[in-house]
Amino acid sequence: MGLLSVPLKKPSDVDIAKPLKTLVQSNYRNLATEQLNVINEAISELNQLRNTAVWKVFDKLDAGLEVNYRYYDQLTALETKIPVQELQVPFKWKDAFDKGSIFGGRISLTLTSLAYERTCVLFNLAALQSAVASNQSVDTDEGLKQAAKLFQQSASIFTFLKTLASATIQGEPTPDLSQDSLNALSNLMLAQAQEMFVIKAIKDNMKDLVVAKLCAQCEELYSEALRSMQRDSVRALWDKEWIPQVAGRQAAMHALTMLYHSKVSQANKAFGEEISRLQKAVELFKTAQSRSSNPTLFQEYANRAQKSLADAKKDNDFIYNEIIPDVNNLPSPGKAQLAKILPMATHLSEDFRDLFTALVPVAVNQALAACEGRKSELVNGEIMRLREATTALNGLLSSLNLPAIVEVTASGDSLPPSLQEKAGAVREKGGIAQLKDLIERLPELFTRNKEILDEAFRMMDEERDSDNQLRAQFKDRWTRTPSDKLAATFRANGEKYRTIINNATAADKVIREKFATHRHGLELLSMATEQLAKEIPSAGAGSSSQASNSSAAQALRSLMESVETMKAERECIESELKTLTIDLKDRFLGALATEGVINEPAISLSEIGKLIGPLQEQVGETLARQQVISTEIREAHERFVSESGVSTDQRDRTLSELAAAYDVFTELQGYLQEGETFYNGLTEILLVFQSKISDYCFARKTEKEELMKDLTHESSRQASVAVTPVIPTHHTSTTATNESGSSAATAPTAASSAPTPYPQQMQGIPMAATYGGNMAPMSAFTGYAPPPMPQGFNPYGTLPYPSAYTGFPPSSMVPPPYYGTYPGAYGAQHPQQPPQGAPGAPNPNNPMGW
Repeated sequence: MGLLSVPLKKPSDVDIAKPLKTLVQSNYRNLATEQLNVINEAISELNQLRNTAVWKVFDKLDAGLEVNYRYYDQLTALETKIPVQELQVPFKWKDAFDKGSIFGGRISLTLTSLAYERTCVLFNLAALQSAVASNQSVDTDEGLKQAAKLFQQSASIFTFLKTLASATIQGEPTPDLSQDSLNALSNLMLAQAQEMFVIKAIKDNMKDLVVAKLCAQCEELYSEALRSMQRDSVRALWDKEWIPQVAGRQAAMHALTMLYHSKVSQANKAFGEEISRLQKAVELFKTAQSRSSNPTLFQEYANRAQKSLADAKKDNDFIYNEIIPDVNNLPSPGKAQLAKILPMATHLSEDFRDLFTALVPVAVNQALAACEGRKSELVNGEIMRLREATTALNGLLSSLNLPAIVEVTASGDSLPPSLQEKAGAVREKGGIAQLKDLIERLPELFTRNKEILDEAFRMMDEERDSDNQLRAQFKDRWTRTPSDKLAATFRANGEKYRTIINNATAADKVIREKFATHRHGLELLSMATEQLAKEIPSAGAGSSSQASNSSAAQALRSLMESVETMKAERECIESELKTLTIDLKDRFLGALATEGVINEPAISLSEIGKLIGPLQEQVGETLARQQVISTEIREAHERFVSESGVSTDQRDRTLSELAAAYDVFTELQGYLQEGETFYNGLTEILLVFQSKISDYCFARKTEKEELMKDLTHESSRQASVAVTPVIPTHHTSTTATNESGSSAATAPTAASSAPTPYPQQMQGIPMAATYGGNMAPMSAFTGYAPPPMPQGFNPYGTLPYPSAYTGFPPSSMVPPPYYGTYPGAYGAQHPQQPPQGAPGAPNPNNPMGW
């Protein structure tokens, strides 16, 4: 039948596994190890599927369809579950129509865009469908049915690609993905699908008027395809036989319309009309064969028309003697279109199985992160209130030498029990040696993080310097986006990481200063009990054992018990706050399914309020109780000093120093442990950041190499390109009048239709979209935000360990590692994607029963 099939885009091999695993690790930090392992296996399977699918199409067999359907479905599903703007994979695809040199085509486009990959895969699916359809046997009903189905699906995909390609490709696409090219291909596929219905109707001996209407519609579809293929922007793309072939089939469909409409005239005994239509049919069959340079095109039907014309003329000459009317004045049979653009199905593959069921949609993941962030912010706030109050209370007790002062009056020169208990606790936790060890590890942890960040900047600097050098060498021909512009967001966020590290070093300095200030007291508390007792000065003369029985002393001891009880209660409250969990995944999924959007603030605040409200009340109660106890402690202490006559001698000052040193030991130990956790958490995040930079630099390196290769070979390529022949003037339409007055083709003037050599034909397409692997510039990473950062390490508010990203927008605030994940390192909403899927089956209600 000589049906046309679309050439395929040629891909390049890429590894999507490593960047995708990095991306998942960065954005789904709350996944369990088992879930992460499952996802990593799914990523490896997707990578293998890609390597099979994109090359399987070149077999041009039915088997290639299903594997590409599966790959396309997985891409479609995956796009909704990851921040695709962060996936740094350089997808390179060559233009389908570029023959280039003997070494293959060179017009290509490389984009780090999953949507671009999906676009190119979809183009190849439509091309493969056209190839499989063209290979079907039109002698069988099954072959006609399959061909009609695949041609319609192919036309539907090319139509869908007009929207998808413009949405996913910033700048100029390769010629095959231009709007004019896709429109022409869609029209061509639809016309060929209609031809399958024409052949089926003829085989089934359907009514002559029905066949004529189908043929008339097919002729119109081929005319539309011919017009779109002859546009100046695309006419040089096609193989040299394409336009003649389409022009020939358009004339043939017009001829068939006349042939079958003449039978209707014969049945109506309009013998003059019959002869006029048969004459036109014979003429058009000859035109079709001439245009297509195929002398046997539709020869069987041409013979029928010739024989029918001879018989009709004979009968009219001897019997009817009707006047032969002008065919242009005769009514048309009307049109019947069965080939149509089909709706896109949800999934292409027969048994779709989502490889990434463990990943929730991006919108849900963002909502979960935002919800966890809100909860963490409230939790951290309440914990900070508790710890600040406890610190203030400890300061008050230390300044009043409590509870030691009460115990001194009762025990003379012996160590107060509370001091013995504190000293024992310090020794049990490693004493001053343990603090020294933790402090000495800080520089190593700091250096490790600084080196990782420095390496990320080194890679960016090296890539930028290389780009600038080549830009200076090639000047205007170096068309890709400058590195400084492209990596601006990476650098800005890297600087903010550096600020975080610098803030942490300030915290380290505060720790060292506080350690130095209380070093003597910490050394004393780390001593054995007997040695510590020798270091404590003897009690002064003002000490009196009778004072221990005074009402003020009893009141102070009772208040100290209340303080210990209150501290224990606060530890319980803090523990409950830290272990609070909230899972709104089902709520968010339900909202997304029913409403299409998630009102996260409304849902989160309501549920978090129910969860944390009772604990907030307990925090408020304990803080109010502290105010009362603090007042009572001051009053009882004043009475006790007045009644006992205890003096503030050297012993008292030493005991007060030790009490303060104990509080500092507990405080510094917590800070240092949190600081170590902070640095270790930061290391993980900086490694992810560095990995993102590595992927970015690799993508840019691929671009650079492709562009350099194409610039190097540009001259030889231009020299080897053949001039496209001028399209014959009669390859336009069969509806205009030719020199003899019959309805034949007219064409634009030679000046308007003469093509130019291939590279100049692309002069409307910028060099960036025509030559080289980088083509359209990589989009700037406007959606990029730093991966989740540890925060909440400074609940006291006195140490500047970063508790949040100062200067980062709210959408990129980072999560506290202890309580969950903060929103949206990728808070910006993603634009609504166009409908996904594959063309559905042909309309089951069509007259053919297909």
